[in-house]
Amino acid sequence: MTRKNLGKTKTPPSSTSVPPPPPPATIDVLANDDLRDILSRLSAADLLRAALACHRWRRVASRCCPRAAPLLGYFFHPTKDSDRTCSDAVFDPLDASVPRLSLDFAPDASNFQVYDCHQGLLLLEPAVKLPKGILPRFLVLDPATRRRVLLPPPPRDTVADDRIWRTSRYYIGSALLSRAHPSKLCFEAVCFAIDDGHPRAWVASVDDGDCRWRALPRDEDVLVEFDPWLFEKRGVHAAGKIYWHICNSWRLLVLDPSTLKFSYLPAPDALGCAKYRVGETPEDGRLCIVTDAESQLQLWVRGETKWSDRGWLLERKIVDLRVLCDMMPGLPNHPMFRTLSVWPSDMDAARSGKALRPSFIDKATHGTP
Repeated sequence: MTRKNLGKTKTPPSSTSVPPPPPPATIDVLANDDLRDILSRLSAADLLRAALACHRWRRVASRCCPRAAPLLGYFFHPTKDSDRTCSDAVFDPLDASVPRLSLDFAPDASNFQVYDCHQGLLLLEPAVKLPKGILPRFLVLDPATRRRVLLPPPPRDTVADDRIWRTSRYYIGSALLSRAHPSKLCFEAVCFAIDDGHPRAWVASVDDGDCRWRALPRDEDVLVEFDPWLFEKRGVHAAGKIYWHICNSWRLLVLDPSTLKFSYLPAPDALGCAKYRVGETPEDGRLCIVTDAESQLQLWVRGETKWSDRGWLLERKIVDLRVLCDMMPGLPNHPMFRTLSVWPSDMDAARSGKALRPSFIDKATHGTP
């Protein structure tokens, strides 16, 4: 056997090496366009949660935002019934799936009050009462990205001969005008006062903390012949414009953000002395008025026909307020005191302009307060 194996070499058995398995693929390997395609299919609430995951997801999620930002909820100040004072601002979500936003990232927000909520930003003014001719500073917050910026008051040199105008000036309020991008703290805000019987506006342009103020001329076409104290300090965004209610008045003050011009808008003559709130319809965004005229909750919309009342049409009578109030515990029985306890402004505590939510209409129509 030894001779038979001479000259032959024994080949070792072949060993096949198995390569290690590839690492499991993660979502990080996706390109931005693929990730955007996935995030764009999420609801508004889930998209907000995804944006908080990391910086990359925040950038991609910002590109998924629609032109009209989805409405997640409102910030407002609850009123204490004992002394009618306001607490710190809280968030009222429209849906249970919406993330619970808060202002805990801005401890100094407790010294301010919310004056406007628009396009994901909050505009706050100092809670302390200032002299009527003093323009305040402003705190602007972005609860989604937890960023903040404190704006100084408009400099006095923005108005020529400001010393003369300050003697008759009466500061009214402020509002947010526009936002350049949902992922950046770039926006425009406006505040206005009554200078010798005419409104004057100051516009702040903010770019990531850099604030520049400019003053506009007095609007000579609008005359304020009544006490400016009757103006509500908080404006309402509705149908692309900003409205300020006037106490016990048949008209509202309007600011067009595109032209920065003021004007008056009359309420329907049929309302008389009834209380009303301006807003927009939830279905199609039409300008509307909600009123308690004739002991009924009524909805008026803008429309020009031969039956219109100052350009308003009575679209529907939602519910008899006497029947609705009978179902609400705690309201007084006397009609006069009951009327004082039910104010249309309570339907829109955040001054959002969403005067009638579908849930409120359903509860009022079916008698579920």
